[in-house]
Amino acid sequence: MHGDLATHVRHVGNFLGSFYLILAALNAMMAFFLWYRQKKTGAAIFWLVVAGFCTGVLAPLAFSKNPLLVPGMPERFKMLANQALQGTIGAIVYSVGTLVVLTILYLGRRFFVKWWVAWTGLNLGLLALGLSMTDMNFYGIAAKPDNVPIVGLVFLLAFFTWLAAAKAVVNDDRLKQGLPPKEKEDDEKVLVWPDLVYTELICMIVLTAVLIVWGIGLQAPLEEPASGVKTPNPSKAPWYFLGLQEMLVYFDPWMAGVVLPSVVVVGLMAIPYIDFNKEGNGYYTIEQRKFSYLTFQFGFLVLWVTLIVLGTFLRGPNWNIFGPYEYWDAHKVEPLSNVNLSDKFWKDWLHLPLPLAPANSPSLTQFWFILQREGLGIVLTLGYLVLLPPLMATTIFRKFFLKMGFFRYILLANLMLLMMALPIKMALRWVFNLKYIIYIPEIFLNL
Repeated sequence: MHGDLATHVRHVGNFLGSFYLILAALNAMMAFFLWYRQKKTGAAIFWLVVAGFCTGVLAPLAFSKNPLLVPGMPERFKMLANQALQGTIGAIVYSVGTLVVLTILYLGRRFFVKWWVAWTGLNLGLLALGLSMTDMNFYGIAAKPDNVPIVGLVFLLAFFTWLAAAKAVVNDDRLKQGLPPKEKEDDEKVLVWPDLVYTELICMIVLTAVLIVWGIGLQAPLEEPASGVKTPNPSKAPWYFLGLQEMLVYFDPWMAGVVLPSVVVVGLMAIPYIDFNKEGNGYYTIEQRKFSYLTFQFGFLVLWVTLIVLGTFLRGPNWNIFGPYEYWDAHKVEPLSNVNLSDKFWKDWLHLPLPLAPANSPSLTQFWFILQREGLGIVLTLGYLVLLPPLMATTIFRKFFLKMGFFRYILLANLMLLMMALPIKMALRWVFNLKYIIYIPEIFLNL
């Protein structure tokens, strides 16, 4: 985003000032709650001081609209963030980094579910967002009308993930003590009328008011009429399809757009039939359902949500990966030399030309040349889908095989392997520039 920094700061000054006042109000309410309901005077004073800092320091500096006074993210930090998250290296750092962070959060969940840790994290996240808004490039992405709801959804997703984990940790501790889950103590029946209907009516009124204010304050992201000779760069799908669009980078369209989404739907339908664990039904728990919990969190957060965030905030013109504070230059070109496994095998390793059938040769002849050309990829794919399930049944998944039986286990194993195909294919693309493991354009079969 080009423009004058002083003009940009004047443009966002009122917004940032109001943003810091809202942050101050949130901390003031937390301080009141801690003092009045929890009787935690020391913690209440601390968060009241934080509220005072937001009100007396951050908000006035932002309202001043002076580029020298408005707080912003340090230039050194922005430079390091751009260097770490741009290009192919950025994709690796981002994907591996999110997996490492989620692993740390899981292993240290008893610490991270504490209210003061979560509240501190929320404050730091909102503060980082406010400081980043003074950067013209970051603001141009995060404040785009299409992306504003996604920023809010990121915080909402973090909150509900934390809330579920906090309830699970409480229940796990109670179960270790021989006590029933909290849900069993709070199972009082609630009547649909009037309790549930009143609650739904109030929610409907509040959400209607929020949407009206939203519609007045933020213009709808309508663009000019579609034209076949002038397409946006980058041309992006709606946010809920950005995960699929990101998968198109690593898979053939029929695989990323048809097969894998169908597998997700089938996998969700199959859960009640392949789940043999009777514990954890009707209440939050992690200890009693570790495999299910980790599988869902990996599939949803790592293989879906992180792809949406990547496609929204880091994918720029020409579908290049840009740093969060980097200018989206439409002329930036990253040369890629993606090759198929058959090319690597025959040309690079054996130093031989690809086996290609002569023109107008019979179908059996073409089939034989295809088997020669793609033999390595076919063997690896069949080994992955056919040989790995029995091997897993005798090692790490032996307990599952014994309890589930052959058919349910095979269904589970293949669903797991298909899910893991995405990160494996992503790693092969990043490290070896591998495009397809099997490339058979004659029948449009590319894997």
